[in-house]
Amino acid sequence: MGVPAFFRWLSKKYPSIVVHCVEEKRKKLQGIDVPIDATLPNPNEVEFDNLYLDMNGIIHPCCHPEDKPAPETEDEMMVAIFEYIDRIFNIVRPRRLVYMAIDGVAPRAKMNQQRSRRFRSAKESVDKLEEIKKVRQELAERGVGLPPLKPDSAHFDSNCITPGTQFMANLAICLQYYIHDRMNHNPAWKGLKVILSDANVPGEGEHKIMDYIRKQRASVGHDPNTHHCLYGADADLIMLGLATHEPYFTILREDFKPNQPRPCEICNQYGHSMTECTGEAREKKGEFDELATANIAMEKEFIFIRINVLREYLQRELRIDGLDFKFDFERAIDDWVFMCFFVGNDFLPHLPSLQIREGAIDRLINLYKKFLPSTKSYLTENGFVDVKNVQLILFELGKVEDEIFIRRRDQDIRNKERQKFKRRRIEDYKAPQFIPEQLAPVPIGSAPSPAVNARHDAYLMRQGPAPSAGAGGVSGSSLTSNKEAAKSMKSLLKKSKSFDDTGSSASQEGGGVRRSLTSEEERPRNTLKRSFSDARRANSGGRGHGEDSGSEEDEVRLWEDGWKERYYQSKFCVSSNDIDFVRQVVESYSEGLCWVMSYYYQGCPSWKWYYPFHYAPFASDFRYIRDVRDRFETGSKPFRPLEQLMSVFPAASAKFLPPSWQTLMLDDDSSIIDFYPTNFKIDLNGKKFAWQGVALLPFVDECRLHEALEPLYHMLDPLETVRNSLGNDLIFVHKLSKLYAFARTLYEETPGEKVGLVSINPDSSGGVSGSVWPNNNMADILKKKECLVESPLPQLETITPTQAICLNYQDPTFRPDHIYESKLLPNVTMPPPTLRPGDARFGGIPGAYRPQIGFSPRDNRGRPYQTPPSAKRFIRNALSDESRSSTYHGVPPPPGSSYPPPQGPSVASWTPFPQPDFGNPRSQYSGRARGSSQYSHGPRRPPPQQYGQYGRDSGRQERSYNYSRDPRGSGYDPRGSGYDSRGSGYDSRGSGYDPRGSGGQYGQYASRDPMPYSYDRPPNEYHSFRQQQYKRPLLPPSPPPPSSSDGYGKGHYDNDGGSYPKRYHQ
Repeated sequence: MGVPAFFRWLSKKYPSIVVHCVEEKRKKLQGIDVPIDATLPNPNEVEFDNLYLDMNGIIHPCCHPEDKPAPETEDEMMVAIFEYIDRIFNIVRPRRLVYMAIDGVAPRAKMNQQRSRRFRSAKESVDKLEEIKKVRQELAERGVGLPPLKPDSAHFDSNCITPGTQFMANLAICLQYYIHDRMNHNPAWKGLKVILSDANVPGEGEHKIMDYIRKQRASVGHDPNTHHCLYGADADLIMLGLATHEPYFTILREDFKPNQPRPCEICNQYGHSMTECTGEAREKKGEFDELATANIAMEKEFIFIRINVLREYLQRELRIDGLDFKFDFERAIDDWVFMCFFVGNDFLPHLPSLQIREGAIDRLINLYKKFLPSTKSYLTENGFVDVKNVQLILFELGKVEDEIFIRRRDQDIRNKERQKFKRRRIEDYKAPQFIPEQLAPVPIGSAPSPAVNARHDAYLMRQGPAPSAGAGGVSGSSLTSNKEAAKSMKSLLKKSKSFDDTGSSASQEGGGVRRSLTSEEERPRNTLKRSFSDARRANSGGRGHGEDSGSEEDEVRLWEDGWKERYYQSKFCVSSNDIDFVRQVVESYSEGLCWVMSYYYQGCPSWKWYYPFHYAPFASDFRYIRDVRDRFETGSKPFRPLEQLMSVFPAASAKFLPPSWQTLMLDDDSSIIDFYPTNFKIDLNGKKFAWQGVALLPFVDECRLHEALEPLYHMLDPLETVRNSLGNDLIFVHKLSKLYAFARTLYEETPGEKVGLVSINPDSSGGVSGSVWPNNNMADILKKKECLVESPLPQLETITPTQAICLNYQDPTFRPDHIYESKLLPNVTMPPPTLRPGDARFGGIPGAYRPQIGFSPRDNRGRPYQTPPSAKRFIRNALSDESRSSTYHGVPPPPGSSYPPPQGPSVASWTPFPQPDFGNPRSQYSGRARGSSQYSHGPRRPPPQQYGQYGRDSGRQERSYNYSRDPRGSGYDPRGSGYDSRGSGYDSRGSGYDPRGSGGQYGQYASRDPMPYSYDRPPNEYHSFRQQQYKRPLLPPSPPPPSSSDGYGKGHYDNDGGSYPKRYHQ
């Protein structure tokens, strides 16, 4: 679902919900790509259990990308989809389940929006092809050589990504092969269960995923602490994640970066648009043109959206103190999700007075917090809406609708004035603001005056317009005055022409007609704000007019009196005084709110319901609500895939339908030809862009459609009959899984017999509940001696033999009247808080709070409690050859070395380690410290035979230290990983040696802890250990700190008599 500007608003208001993804890139070894080992720990410091893929968010960018040339063939598209899934899998690295969900047949409420999108897409494709032909004709007339025009069959029609087409059937077969291939060749897939829900399974992809999670939560054996990760690009996934009430829920999506380069549609080159194409030959890239196919667009990055952090934000946002009843945060979350439906969803148009960019959600939250103490009840419960409470909030919103429309108009005027000023400033910058005298134009026969002071002239040119010009010079002020004179003359000519033509002095500028003064005086005004808005509008021209607007005029004019009458007359062709019709619109919209809420929390309540209007009512009209049903008919069935194609496709996409069905779209004598108009109006409805407008298409009559299709069903061939059928999910398991033996028995014990549904034991399936039965295609594979899986793509190999097996799968079933409760499950462990505590925000202890970066919690110094394996690998890989020794740890430079002597106190006087006998100090210590101003001294790397015992994954307990003497106070080099460079260790900025620990991660080396060093010391042991170390000096006695003349300031001593230097101050 697309909710424009919702994610942008959410990420700006709650910035901590976004975490940038850490992605391990593929490496090349001797020209060969080395695959990523996804069995290793996740570099994002979090381990996910289940990965859910909303496949339509993968299919569309792979088949028709916006920032690079599209694949030429269908096989290339399939391979691109495989690579995209691999990339997401390597980022998330799930440990239990992968769920792939492709959009199937949608409910009627969603099909209306799909119909609008596909009709627009077809119209835009036709307009685009016409523009390409026009530009090519202009270039051909100038004699420019052009590449051959692509045939119509080469243009990819994105409408084929719809359930029921041959493309989607091929995609389902390719994905089944892909799952078999990964389970046979990728170790990270062998312990997983993979569920594939293709386009023949009814339901939207994201809602099929939500149905699975909802039913698993209600089943026995579900782990309440399961970590979910859902990939998708739609904004409604955030609301769906909140609706699950799962505390460990994360959304993965692409990080949107605007203004990405796009190739030209004519020459397929970057750097210019289609209208700017000159037809020139492409320049050679590289010595042998080997970079011709390289994509100059930056590779897209990914971000995580942490739903648990959003829950923390909402807990503060929705909290109301002083209530005389218990505040239920889980129900408050459901109310927040419900209020977001008013600003946009795929099933209902948003209310005219609510826009996200204007703070509509914040306004609704304030009204919600205002009425909750008095009503003592919430707006929703388990997905069912209390319409009476909703009516109170919307009616209160309706009281300020007039003010909202006026403020919106004023903001639009200010934005237009700002854009005018910006364009005017750019135009002024095109001409030089000051021309020196020697460069100014002079009369013929005269010579320019020589430069007297060139430096002064350059200074005046940089400063802007000069106050005056010398003889023969042209100043900036004279240029400006000439421009103003030209504009004045042009304005006088326009006024004179207007007076001669119309007999009045009304001027027309840019197509906008200024209203006469009498009409302004005679029009009634209710408030001073209205008068001010009218005055500003009169000075700036009406909507849709003026120099900066090319859109059509808004005939409703919501900022003027009588806006409600004009709205209903323009949008519904009725009067606003028709109370019965207004009540019908309001009740239909209220039913839609109940339907959407139930769809999100209980599943699809009705496959046939839809909102029968193109526009929404006003919030002030919700006083006409009488009785609204929140229960819908049960037992309704979805459309079949080909029936949906007939409902959402325009006539331009008829080629994806069976030949016998195409005539209903193309034949003028068809009984349903009125469903497929070629020309239709797009009402901007006060918006600026066509994609924001409303496509005024007729609604499909289901009864008429079935009557027209009834005599054509028998004309379908077997493959088309399969495409038109409703399918079921598939579950794949590897031979190493406990479920494999159970699945194998279903194929071996009953050959040739039909097996009914068999329930899965959650203990053997890793917590997955449901029912399975044999799959016919898999049975054919197992009958073969080789058990081979043939490749549907010529560039991929056949799998022989396959070690994976698949079964038909069905979610757990419940009674029709079962209600899924919206609450946290018992025995759930809530994640630790991430946001800043309240005491730290409002004058708490300074320095007591450190923000959490990423998924892993930190200690009070901003470091993770447990060093993640990714950090271990990074440290070991980043170490230079000279700094990987296990012989000397933390050894200072030897006395008398050739290095410059350090400033301040001697390191050798306080080091707790023995000083070995060095032969050649320069061979022992080398390299310059990263981030230091002096030298970094590190031991030599041990020989290979000694380094073998400290392998990358051996978990060694010793670490080498890199020293850096930095007068800026960087302490020890972070590459050594022994001492921290953020203020611990030796710090000339005033840290000295901190008794809170400066040795290893938790300070046990500096305090000589008898406990062996470990990466994963528990936090409770770490804190108790540090509390004990506060009671005694961490280091042996040392000489007093130097005096202030040494540059380090006066020394301090510990209260218990310790003589080690505690802090130095500059």
